[in-house]
Amino acid sequence: MIFFDLDGTLIDSNGVWLQVDHAFLGRRGLEITPEYTYTVGHSIFPVAAQFTRDYYRLEDSREEIMAEWRSLAYDAYAHTIPLKPGARELLDKLAAEGRDMALLTASLPELAKAAVTRHDLEPYFQGLFFAQDVGLEKKNPQVYRIAAERFRVSPAACILVEDAPHNCAAAKAAGFQVVGVYDDFYKDSWDKVVANSHRAVRSLSELIDLP
Repeated sequence: MIFFDLDGTLIDSNGVWLQVDHAFLGRRGLEITPEYTYTVGHSIFPVAAQFTRDYYRLEDSREEIMAEWRSLAYDAYAHTIPLKPGARELLDKLAAEGRDMALLTASLPELAKAAVTRHDLEPYFQGLFFAQDVGLEKKNPQVYRIAAERFRVSPAACILVEDAPHNCAAAKAAGFQVVGVYDDFYKDSWDKVVANSHRAVRSLSELIDLP
């Protein structure tokens, strides 16, 4: 079973979240810090919202923060975010070979589904697995064990294609084979992606020979 991450791996969306952060904080006269960007970029939606509330001491509830983020991001996911180069070709090849594939994402389900619908990706996958549904972040190895169990495969029989270094490390710890993919959002952590993966590529086009 080949699990694909969504944001930054199949779709070029990580930059959208920087725009969302700027818009959200800008409305409140607040500035983004490196610590903030790193933390929310490594968290599932509810955790990121709670961190934002605590970090900036906002009066907004966690639910209100998430609602505003959804509003800011939904149009991009539904209409403008493109696929990463080589994504369609790779999915077509693997589907033609009869490979079992699934989506494994920390993205908010309604946003992920909007992007999946826009790019007609659902036919490629045996299912969509949302980390948020099990209440865990993707940096937790247990996410990958649960995903493997849900699709009735052993972790050793799974491959994860992923751009985030901490997620690569967690999947590797869970027993997955990990393919790290470059994304500009993590350009300063590329060495960690390489170190935490069994194979690392700069483009999905390099995975045409995926075993």
